[in-house]
Amino acid sequence: MASGDDEVGPMASGDDEVGPVAPGDDEDGPVASGDEDDDLEKRKKKGPSEKPSAAALCVGVGSFSDPADLPGLAHFVEHMVFMGSEKYPSENGFDAFLKKCGGSDNASTDCERTIFQFDVQKMHFREALDRWAQFFICPLMKSDAIDREVEAVDSEYQLAKPSNSHRQEMLFGSLAKPAHPMGKFYLGNAQTLKKEPRKNKVNVYERLHAFWKRHYSAHYMTLAVQSQHKLDTLEEWVRGIFSKVPNNNEPKPEFSDLLDPFDTPAFNKLYRVVAVKKVHALNIAWALPAQEETHYRVKPLDYIAWLIGHEGAGSILSTLRRKCWALGLSVGASESGFNNNTTSSIFSISVTLTDEGFKNFYQVADLVFQYVRMLKTLGPQQRIYEEIQQILANEFHYEEQTDPIEYVEDVCEYMQLFPKKDFLTGDQLMFEFKPEVISAALSLLAPEKANLMLLSPEHQAQCPLREKWFGTHYSVEEIPQQWREQWTADMGLSRELHLPAENQFIATDFTLKPPVGPHTEFPVRIANGDRGCLWYKRDNKFKLPMAYIVFHLISPVIQQSAKKVVLFDLLVNILTHNLAEPAYVADVACLEYVLEAGEHGLVIKVNGFNHKLPLLLHLIIDHLAEFSTSPDVFSMFTEQLMKTYFNVLIKPQQLATDVRLVILEHSRWSTVETYQALAAGVTVEELMDFSKDFKAQLYAEGLVQGNFNSTESAQFLQYVRDKLQFSKLTVEVPLVYRVVELPPKHHLCKVKSLNKGDANSEVTVYYQSGPKNLREHALMELLVMHMEEPCFNFLRTKETLGYLVYPLCRITSGVLGFSVTVGTQATKFNTEAVELKIEEFLVLFGEMLSALTEEAFDTQVTALVKEKLSEDTHLGEEVNRNWYEVVTQQYVFDRFNKEADALKQMTRAELVSWFQDHRGPTSRKLSVHVVGFGPKENDRNVGKKKKCFKGDEEEEICGSTYGEVSKLTFLLASAKMPDATTAVMDVPAFTQNLPLFPYNKILK
Repeated sequence: MASGDDEVGPMASGDDEVGPVAPGDDEDGPVASGDEDDDLEKRKKKGPSEKPSAAALCVGVGSFSDPADLPGLAHFVEHMVFMGSEKYPSENGFDAFLKKCGGSDNASTDCERTIFQFDVQKMHFREALDRWAQFFICPLMKSDAIDREVEAVDSEYQLAKPSNSHRQEMLFGSLAKPAHPMGKFYLGNAQTLKKEPRKNKVNVYERLHAFWKRHYSAHYMTLAVQSQHKLDTLEEWVRGIFSKVPNNNEPKPEFSDLLDPFDTPAFNKLYRVVAVKKVHALNIAWALPAQEETHYRVKPLDYIAWLIGHEGAGSILSTLRRKCWALGLSVGASESGFNNNTTSSIFSISVTLTDEGFKNFYQVADLVFQYVRMLKTLGPQQRIYEEIQQILANEFHYEEQTDPIEYVEDVCEYMQLFPKKDFLTGDQLMFEFKPEVISAALSLLAPEKANLMLLSPEHQAQCPLREKWFGTHYSVEEIPQQWREQWTADMGLSRELHLPAENQFIATDFTLKPPVGPHTEFPVRIANGDRGCLWYKRDNKFKLPMAYIVFHLISPVIQQSAKKVVLFDLLVNILTHNLAEPAYVADVACLEYVLEAGEHGLVIKVNGFNHKLPLLLHLIIDHLAEFSTSPDVFSMFTEQLMKTYFNVLIKPQQLATDVRLVILEHSRWSTVETYQALAAGVTVEELMDFSKDFKAQLYAEGLVQGNFNSTESAQFLQYVRDKLQFSKLTVEVPLVYRVVELPPKHHLCKVKSLNKGDANSEVTVYYQSGPKNLREHALMELLVMHMEEPCFNFLRTKETLGYLVYPLCRITSGVLGFSVTVGTQATKFNTEAVELKIEEFLVLFGEMLSALTEEAFDTQVTALVKEKLSEDTHLGEEVNRNWYEVVTQQYVFDRFNKEADALKQMTRAELVSWFQDHRGPTSRKLSVHVVGFGPKENDRNVGKKKKCFKGDEEEEICGSTYGEVSKLTFLLASAKMPDATTAVMDVPAFTQNLPLFPYNKILK
């Protein structure tokens, strides 16, 4: 997106992902425009330099091995091993080392495996390996760190609580046989890891070390490393370092004998579940015998999922879409440990329903079962299997490289799952067609063995039961006999259902095109006119039969009113819907497309094998040119867009972003305003009028990179102009907003969260710098890089304020600034107390910066320079970097080279002075708090009485955990805050008389 913030700098390390996500749970439908924060990490790599080195280690143990009296222990051990070792005892030493050397790390705990991974610049890889290996050789896991890290685990749990996917998974697990590991609470929280153990006199310190000693054994660990060092060197390092990992020769935890975990009376029922967000979803699930390791060469469930999840003509979703009953469908046994483990494979079909589909959910299930019956009747189809096989083989053979840290993470896990000869291919390829194996898997998908879960916020009044760990409200009932009989009877099939036809989008020509014209290091403009221009760069580095085509169709009508923003969102969402069926066959043939409702135009991205890629671009442009919709489809998407806006507003992190940008960016329409405009009503006639106005005047700017020559590329722009037949713009369309110049003092904007069932709060403290140049941007990045580790160490590790803690360099419509953000919970901390701790950290950081040695400064500069000059791992990275320059119309394609040159000239004194200049009493400081519900915010009887709080007043609410989302509740600052703090209680009143910075681009 051309405007909004660019977040620079990774999230704080330790953002481990715990607990798999069931497919399709949190689908909101198409996402509306208004997203900010294009992540600079996506385009941060540059150069003919070097790739980072990376390592990942998989331990063959996970949450299935949690003892009954310490739920979440495996996850907690994963946290604790990072906190110092005998050889390197500093509690945050490894993270500090990585930050200094341009690296990152992460970890995740699954049901039967735990994975650790890191990356770092090549020159530091040997030392990083040695430091990291100590976690598996001699971690300290000190007793005085236990209580603090339990709070981090608990904050992670609190962040997961508002997630429909986590809630549904925990509820599903609760249906397992008593004491079966599928029913375990894998995440852990303060209750299970601190309060209950103390009550029961369980020594967590001793149990922590006993678990590590028993389960972190070399003989069921697998390690993958990737670096540009010589293989002999890497082998020498690995042998020398990791030979010290202890081997206890104890048997690996084994659960494969615990079969049929869901062969219980609780299964094969209908569960009505109260959804957190405004979404209706039907989940149909079967608990099958474990499939992954047994049939990985045939992949019967992948074949079945490919057909059930097909979106082309004759598919389940195509039929449901025509009825306006569904928006999306996801299917399969996902790769998560919960859905795929040695005790079972959960095969699920999740349908995101419209309001009408929700009313007819049994008919939706009936259609699904009809399709499954059709697959059984017709039997496995060799043509379709070989088509899927060919698509996967093409994708594997010409696959673009992934980031090293992601690749080694995958490989170390595959080493646990597949024989050595299939480590790299076992997960991705279909090796052999065995119809009897597929038929056997299909026979297991019997309606009488399926369990149904129906998610909706409308269930609130009829769900008296509560799941233990996430508090999910639900009810259970028998599936009506009428439907049971219909699903098992040998009835006829719907005429609308049939198998997909042969796919005409599968590439067959993989020839690399000969170069035409001179090679250029950066894109060049090969076509330019008053209706558009095209940038082009031939790929001579990756040399794959792939290409990217991206267009930005800039329009002056989008930002004219909140209603126009709504109409544009509807246009893009319905256009995506219209394309869903005809473009799906291209999608499955490794041709990808994305339509984005940008702030000032429509962004169309297509990429994949270049052979058939022009057909996909033409298909999209044709549908835009001939855009139309029916009243039923229009009604379906207005309903869905209301839910999408609503779901944005009830998330503290997204609401905080929205509030901050509405304050900073002049004339930006807030999500509340677009929600109000949509609630006031729009008509299909208004949408069609807007569509004509949008296409009447445009400026089409594009970028083509990859295996096309310049002549072919120029034809893409010509096709866009000829097909859409638009006129040139009569007014200039700025691609950024004017940004308000904040007063030289501290302003605080506190708003109450809109979900009264959510304790999560968000605190962002932002310092505005101004419209600066490229050198100052690099200096701000360097500052934030210095800040990352001490920020994490102080605010999360020591003060335990929350799980998500991070500083960011921000570019808000060309205006520079930096911020510190903490996600916390109102059950533990008041947001103002968190802000005061952030201030305390910044004071300490200023002292640390003043004491910074020249050597430490030079080390950090070198790390940031290497990061900016690091090699692109695949064409997509290079395209993202270049597209940012095009879509923002800055065209500084060598930006990272220039920033690297600027960094080399910087001094320690300059960095210290820069920070001090932004921290004085006249600094332009804006704090945004989204205040969750809990006792630390003086919310009385949260979750008991249905009340919301507006300042000191209470207002009765009936039947909902949500406040009124069409307006925000602003809160005054308390006496805790310094006297100089000014509360923002009315955003328009605050900003209307503030001066505006000029439009700014960071060009030099």
